Amino acid sequence: MKRIRLKATTSVLLMLCLMYMITYIDRVNISTAAGQFKSELGLSSTQIGVIFSAFAYPYVVFQFIGGWVSDRFGAKRTLICCALIWAVATALTGLAGGFVTLVAARLLLGLGEGATFPAATTAMATWFAKDKRGMAQGITHSCARLGNAIAPILVYSIIRVFDWRFSFYVLGVLSLGWVVLWYLLYRDVPASHPNITEAELSAIPAPRERIVDPKGTTARLFWRMLPVSVVYFCYCWILWLMLDWMPLYFMHSFHLNIKKAVAFTTAVFVAGVVGDLLGGLLTDSLLRRTNNPVWSRSYLVGACMALTGLSLLPVLFLHDPMISLVFLAAAMFFNEMGVGPMWAVPMDIASSERSGAASGIMASFGNTSAIICPMVAGFLLDRTGNWNMTFLLSIGIMICGVVMVFAMRPNKAFVVSRPASWNHDISFVQPTAAKANLGQSE
Repeated sequence: MKRIRLKATTSVLLMLCLMYMITYIDRVNISTAAGQFKSELGLSSTQIGVIFSAFAYPYVVFQFIGGWVSDRFGAKRTLICCALIWAVATALTGLAGGFVTLVAARLLLGLGEGATFPAATTAMATWFAKDKRGMAQGITHSCARLGNAIAPILVYSIIRVFDWRFSFYVLGVLSLGWVVLWYLLYRDVPASHPNITEAELSAIPAPRERIVDPKGTTARLFWRMLPVSVVYFCYCWILWLMLDWMPLYFMHSFHLNIKKAVAFTTAVFVAGVVGDLLGGLLTDSLLRRTNNPVWSRSYLVGACMALTGLSLLPVLFLHDPMISLVFLAAAMFFNEMGVGPMWAVPMDIASSERSGAASGIMASFGNTSAIICPMVAGFLLDRTGNWNMTFLLSIGIMICGVVMVFAMRPNKAFVVSRPASWNHDISFVQPTAAKANLGQSE
């Protein structure tokens, strides 16, 4: 029987997909387990919100640091270190005995997972051509949402047989398994991969020698990425509202048992899987057709955010579990449809040599919503007893996102200019038609 041999680019994409799935299982498993340990440990909704958001403090900081590290030391070493930390943190969550220890475990998890997506973006910028990056981001993020969808069912199944603590031990071991796979199969330099072909090498960006940037480059890159980061904050607000609170929303709003709440939550996340896939494919298709990143990235993200906000409106006025399920799933679908183009923007702007830093800036700023959103939602729930104010606020944030997409300018590349005199200058330039040609190295 003939042995099936995967392309090197395919194997890299599959490993990244598995990582995205595991990291999101590890970060949202707590929302399913919360229904059990909330009563066992005597925690309030506000305390649950603090536990949820504790993950985000180190996560936000290390998104940026991790992007910088992965650009300089490579995605392989960066992700090995990250995965070892998040695996240990996941297992330690099962040993928590109260509010303080749960917060500590979540802080460690955020430390481990902070650099993962920027480092993965460095890997994608190294391994995929420009007109394939939206697709790669869409597929990997769809696997993240698949992890969201799997997590409630997986954690609930383990809880039924054992308890909520054992579910974290199992997931910690799963994370360690991924470390071994990544160590054995990934290469920072595509040409050194044993299964790489000439056809694959000719289609991906040529490796570039890393040159020390002039002083102030990072600060200027931050300001260039700021409008993109604000838009990403708006996307992340909806994402973290769904990830952290959906099981408890269905349990408390409609008095569903944990089994039904898990089924409803899974359905919402499955809609996100489809949205990620469609958005990633659509943004690259639009880029190939129009050769215009403003249309294929910015306007697509804006349309998705507008539809997300509109999908939340019926949830405010029609208090029915099935109606809420349908429209929350629609909101998740449209919100996730924008993530492929969003993560392609840092690669469009900053090229492969700074894509980790650019995406780290975007993700670090955007994921401050992971700190704010869970606590605000928990506070509003304790004060009002319902979700109306939370959803109204979320609609307002979507409106802000729609406005800000016009400032992203993915067609304006960030370039470090180095004249022969070495009078270092940094400027923003309109990519030439030749540079914009698809499939060419940047």
